[in-house]
Amino acid sequence: MTYKRKRHHKEDNYRRRQWNKKPKTKDLDQIDDDMKEENAQKLIHQEIDFDKPGLAQHYCLHCARYFIDDRSLKEHFRTKAHKRRLKDLETEPYTIEESERAGGLGSFSVAKKRKVETQECNSILENKPKEQKMEN
Repeated sequence: MTYKRKRHHKEDNYRRRQWNKKPKTKDLDQIDDDMKEENAQKLIHQEIDFDKPGLAQHYCLHCARYFIDDRSLKEHFRTKAHKRRLKDLETEPYTIEESERAGGLGSFSVAKKRKVETQECNSILENKPKEQKMEN
């Protein structure tokens, strides 16, 4: 006996909504703004916030994620997702001038590559001033 293939019903909208509910993260241009020196220091050294994981003390600047402790942040630095994000951030973000050049209002230039390195952990940053004081 052959059976007819099962098809999705029109009322299966709840599944479609579940597929579209991916966790939203920051775009690369927003992360590029966060990587500027003044913004980066504010994000890495945040005040204690009880609503965020790890009291907002362990933050990955490149992935825009909070972690529970320093150990999980260090483990995150070795993951494929973090390395992929670093590679994506190597190219400069798309600008209005670049879009005008692509539209024919100027000469085309290739996007510049830059070197993006993983941030240092908070524990390492806190220990550096102590070592420098001991040397003096």
